[in-house]
Amino acid sequence: MNMSRMATPDDTLDVLPDAPCVLRAAQPGDAGYILERHGALYSREHGFDEHFEGLVAEILGRFLLGHDPQRERLWIAEIAGRRVGSVMLTRESETLSRLRVLLVDPVARGRGVGKMLVGECVDFARRQGYERMMLTTVSRLTAARRIYESAGFRLVSEKDAHEWTQDLTFEQWQLEL
Repeated sequence: MNMSRMATPDDTLDVLPDAPCVLRAAQPGDAGYILERHGALYSREHGFDEHFEGLVAEILGRFLLGHDPQRERLWIAEIAGRRVGSVMLTRESETLSRLRVLLVDPVARGRGVGKMLVGECVDFARRQGYERMMLTTVSRLTAARRIYESAGFRLVSEKDAHEWTQDLTFEQWQLEL
């Protein structure tokens, strides 16, 4: 075992049972899961430093302290009771929403979890009367980009920057609802 960090319960299983994925509203304790998974996975998979985790903490903190439960949501994906992903919808204006903190744990990838999370987020935005949805990602997140594109999002701008110890191309995507 790598002694540089403690294993979390979500690191201990390499295989998930063949069970359906279910989405549920976030509950107390889920923000800690989202923060830990983002920090650990993006560090391991992309070399992002602790400043990325700080950004995720800031996003989660703002949501938890002041979201409008009628127009903003945070979902958790579970398989056999194990958390395997997340997504959030936040309000930017009366007509514009933002998709945030999409994450699918590596053990659940390839099972349609990301597509399900994004689909729920988009459906909710439509039901709430938003006209557009935006998101920001980086170009190297190819699997997420494929999910966004298949949901109808279109790339609207790109900007190169050095963030989280990496040279990255930040992308803005938009969906007309």
